[in-house]
Amino acid sequence: MTSLCISVAVLSTISFICGSLLGYTAYRCAVTKDIIVDQIDAVLPQSQCGQCGYPGCRPYANAIGHNHEMINKCVPGGDQTMLKIAKIINVHPQPLDNPNRSQPERTIAWINEDHCIGCTKCIHVCPVDAIIGAKRTMHTVLTAICTGCNLCLAPCPTNCIEMRIVFSTPNLSHWDKNNSISERIISVNSHVSHL
Repeated sequence: MTSLCISVAVLSTISFICGSLLGYTAYRCAVTKDIIVDQIDAVLPQSQCGQCGYPGCRPYANAIGHNHEMINKCVPGGDQTMLKIAKIINVHPQPLDNPNRSQPERTIAWINEDHCIGCTKCIHVCPVDAIIGAKRTMHTVLTAICTGCNLCLAPCPTNCIEMRIVFSTPNLSHWDKNNSISERIISVNSHVSHL
């Protein structure tokens, strides 16, 4: 009976020591950042447009990482972003949320300068600071920065902002140069009249 009590006491002591070590290790080596959410957030375009139904890219990344949200809701990112997220979280790629948006047209904001009163309401809501201007002066949009999120449309009191489709320049790298119009170089001397 004494050997049984000694065995229980020794095992209890060992269990207590191991449990204390595990608890201390879990406390000291705790991972405070969610690596998957950080990776997903790094892939998203950071336009903070809200077209996915979340107020920004980080909340959408949290929803994907923690709540198993669909990965096909980022319209500005398109198929490339969806494929990168699928690779990060090891799921099958999904078609975009709306099949009509499979190839979303890139739009940018355009301000009608004749109607702009310089109220700066559009500047305050632009998540990427693509609208520049000062109070009571005309504003303009930096087209290289604008993500086309449509957030500047609603606060404009004069409705002078509209979204315009950006047409991409055709890729001329496969242009058939043999059947193209050739250039003719005219020397300067043939145009100069001699005095």
